[in-house]
Amino acid sequence: MAKMTKKTTKALSGRKKAAIFILSLGSALGSQIMKHLKDSEVEAVSFEIVRLANITPEEKQEVLKEFYEILSASRFILNGGIEYANEILEKSFGAEKAIDIINRFTSSTAGHKPFEFARKTDPQHLINLLQSEHPQTIALVLAYLEAKKASEILAQLPADMQTNIAKRIAMMNRTTPEVIREVESILERKLSTFDSEDITAVGGVESVAEILNLADRTTERSIIETLEEEDPELAEEIKKRMFVFEDVVMLDDKSIQKILRKIDNNDLVKALKSVDEEVKEKFFRNMSKRASALIQEDIDFLGPMRVTDVEEAQQTIVRTIRKLEEDGEIVITHAGEENVLV
Repeated sequence: MAKMTKKTTKALSGRKKAAIFILSLGSALGSQIMKHLKDSEVEAVSFEIVRLANITPEEKQEVLKEFYEILSASRFILNGGIEYANEILEKSFGAEKAIDIINRFTSSTAGHKPFEFARKTDPQHLINLLQSEHPQTIALVLAYLEAKKASEILAQLPADMQTNIAKRIAMMNRTTPEVIREVESILERKLSTFDSEDITAVGGVESVAEILNLADRTTERSIIETLEEEDPELAEEIKKRMFVFEDVVMLDDKSIQKILRKIDNNDLVKALKSVDEEVKEKFFRNMSKRASALIQEDIDFLGPMRVTDVEEAQQTIVRTIRKLEEDGEIVITHAGEENVLV
């Protein structure tokens, strides 16, 4: 096999380089690395290992050298950003080589999800971590989390911060990878003390609407009411993309019937305890007269209820409705939208 040149090294696929790297480490170390790969990655790398012929010392050296360079770039970028990494690498390898190394690093991390550590961290730990951070930092982290987890964290932050953070998420547009990595690195280091490339689009009105849809009604109402005072237009844009329990009046009867088959009667009784007659009638006219009479009897029998209990039941039903929409079983027409069937 011919000696591998710089040109042919670049021509190799990432999977083939990974196969050479793992084989170069030997079976003991190589098997340890394979344990941390996804099933699809193990399959792809194993396929390349099988296809490899004899590996020359020169080939091993080239691949190991590239791995070392990318690892160095990663460490420098995490410690001081891309400019710092470029400065250090340029002193070590020259300007052209430094740019090449950084480009290879950014290509190899293109699939990295920002704030991956936060997704795996207990929400309470994240709250402890974030509550002392700047609202913009908190907004950036929440925008990258799953909406359910973000809503849990938002609800437990001080009330005077909630609207500010929600507004920042809604108005967020694009954040550079360097800023994301810097914030990610700082927070990850702070979190560890608790326990002892392209420009990325994030946030926006859709993001904060999804978070508020999953928040408890008290948090949701507080944020929306404050936004209506501070920024009526933004509040209206967010509300257009949200679905609250009272919005069931906008659903067609067929959708209501599907919802009734999915929800618990106990939740429905509590949810209808203090709603307008229009909302109650929307459910009743899609039930038999006997069933609706029984529901009304149960509502009357309940007596006074805590508002939080009623709202929790309503949110349970809203989550069911959103799940039905995600599964394509019903269609929710939001305010300002015209639903056209073709």
